[in-house]
Amino acid sequence: MKILADATLAAGGEVTGVIPDSLVEREIAHPALTRLETVPSMHTRKARMAELASAFIALPGGLGTFDELFEILTWRQLGFHSKPVALLNTLGYFNPLVQLCDHATADGFIRTTNVPLWTVHSTPEQVLETFALSRF
Repeated sequence: MKILADATLAAGGEVTGVIPDSLVEREIAHPALTRLETVPSMHTRKARMAELASAFIALPGGLGTFDELFEILTWRQLGFHSKPVALLNTLGYFNPLVQLCDHATADGFIRTTNVPLWTVHSTPEQVLETFALSRF
């Protein structure tokens, strides 16, 4: 996240960070963000980030990324938002996850009507093109 924030700031963009109070001391809060909000919990953090976002892009990551991705997909499935969600599938990183979701769909655990909740792209340009076509 720091690399992405640094690149955005270097390009003249603005970056808002949201971090739980309990992690401010355990993690090094980025000192140069445009704005840093502290919140009481991880749940509040995810809700606040969802509120601030116009769209969601999952980059290759670990458990936190998967947690945030599936929560935002579940919220979209339940109609809590209609913002676009995309996976940036750099070097096929998300291929196993996509295969797992395809498997769960084939077995009836994910409804076929929920498959379009996200898009999968190999390049940032493809993600941005898809978002440009979205109505949100």
